[in-house]
Amino acid sequence: MAALAVVLAAGAPASAVPAAKDLKQSKQSKQLKPLKEPAQPAQKTQKTQTTQAKKPKSSKDEPRWSASPAPPQGEKSRDARSYFYLEGAPGAVLKDTLALTNESARARTFRLRGADAYNARGGGFAVRGKGRSEGAGKWLALAEDSVKVPPRTRAEVPFTVSVPAGAVPGDHPSAVVVSDGDRESGVRVHLRVSGPTLAALSVEKAAVRDKGDGASIAYTLVNRGNTALRPRLAVSADGGFGQLLHRAERPLPVELLPGQRVTLHEPWPNAPDLELADVRLRVTAEGGARGEATASYTAVPWAGIGTGLALLALAAGGAGWYVRKTGWYVRKRRTAARARSAPPDGEEGGDGEESEEGGDGGESGGAAAGEGPGDQDSGGQRELTGAAK
Repeated sequence: MAALAVVLAAGAPASAVPAAKDLKQSKQSKQLKPLKEPAQPAQKTQKTQTTQAKKPKSSKDEPRWSASPAPPQGEKSRDARSYFYLEGAPGAVLKDTLALTNESARARTFRLRGADAYNARGGGFAVRGKGRSEGAGKWLALAEDSVKVPPRTRAEVPFTVSVPAGAVPGDHPSAVVVSDGDRESGVRVHLRVSGPTLAALSVEKAAVRDKGDGASIAYTLVNRGNTALRPRLAVSADGGFGQLLHRAERPLPVELLPGQRVTLHEPWPNAPDLELADVRLRVTAEGGARGEATASYTAVPWAGIGTGLALLALAAGGAGWYVRKTGWYVRKRRTAARARSAPPDGEEGGDGEESEEGGDGGESGGAAAGEGPGDQDSGGQRELTGAAK
């Protein structure tokens, strides 16, 4: 499938005939019209020629060929129409003529076919591949599928569009596709079947992508009617401290075909890095079609917050270490103070030593037995010691 760029301009409607013409007879109506040769300047005679012959032009330097609607009778310019416009009731047979202009110095062979048209992913005008058309591209029949055009000549090829009896009213976009083997081009066929028309659209899947300078508002347009639409968009965004974005209504560079959907992106440079906002999209088109959608915008500088949390955690860890270190130092000081205020260990230890020494000497043994009243004053501990034994 090849996408074809189409420039729209006012065109003249083709006439409808009650029945399809015999394509064999249409072949005979093909006309070849030689293009006007440019006047050759007079050459001066010279006794000797010292300049070198010019190199022949490459295929890239040759004039390009073109395909367009044939000029209406009485019109001299081949650019009088840039696309076909056909309109008729269900069951009608419409006719028009394609012009192939070969401005190069060699003959070219062109292959022709009809194809359904649709919106490409970005909204451009595109056509179905060969054998994949099921709509107006299949209704279109050319007098010839292959045409050889001599150099500097324009060939006119008639074609017909047979509208089925049960065709749905509205627009049925298609195109005549032309290929010379190296490149492919085409001419749009704007076909409208007579009957009631409906212009309707919707805006879906609105969302804000990215943040800051790279932010954009993505949305999907859907044509829910039976006529082609040229939508217009207005955008606004309101935050906690007022309006953040306001863009007046303007036309979008897309023609939305019936039953088609396209996803577009609206740039939003300088979007705030810290904000909670509501974004509103309003789309209108001819015939009273309109649709709206809203999206939420939440911008939080997570990188800055992460850095702040890391610093806070580091500060908390340092404070904890300081508290632990200070507590250990305080406990140490308290322990040392208690040790200084307690009775010396030598006094208690002396009693014990005396009892051990008393046990080794005979006098101590007599005192343990209660001998001598002088020993009673200092023998309380000895009695306890003896009791312990």
